[in-house]
Amino acid sequence: MTDVVQERVIHPVLEAAREAGAEAHLAYAGSVSPADAWALVQTGEVVMVDVRTAEERKFVGYVPESVHVAWATGTSLSRNPRFVRELEAKTGKDAVVLLLCRSGKRSAAAAEAATKAGFTHAFNVSEGFEGELDDQQRRGTLNGWRYLGLPWIQD
Repeated sequence: MTDVVQERVIHPVLEAAREAGAEAHLAYAGSVSPADAWALVQTGEVVMVDVRTAEERKFVGYVPESVHVAWATGTSLSRNPRFVRELEAKTGKDAVVLLLCRSGKRSAAAAEAATKAGFTHAFNVSEGFEGELDDQQRRGTLNGWRYLGLPWIQD
């Protein structure tokens, strides 16, 4: 009897993100749009990980059923030295994780750190929860999770 190693079948959206990420020389698997991220979450094949602070989640809102692992904490956004350990404890290194922050910048850094720590399926959610700043320095008017009307809740 031979052992059969089951290879993970990756969703076409993630495969395209991985290819684009490799072409862009990203230090993590790749990026997906908020709409694609929500579609992937609904398949049950990925884990949405919100890397914003607890305060951001509470006062701005969050994606239902997302896992919270803060990349940075407090108003000064001090880097969480336990980020990788907490991420591994909540998801496992083999999970496909979609990392979400306010605009996609902290989550990209978090995806890079996760990849360096051995996560092979760490993807960034581009645009983030609130999106990029507009000409008047406001978020939520150009792009992002909430701007697109994707599901979110608030305490």
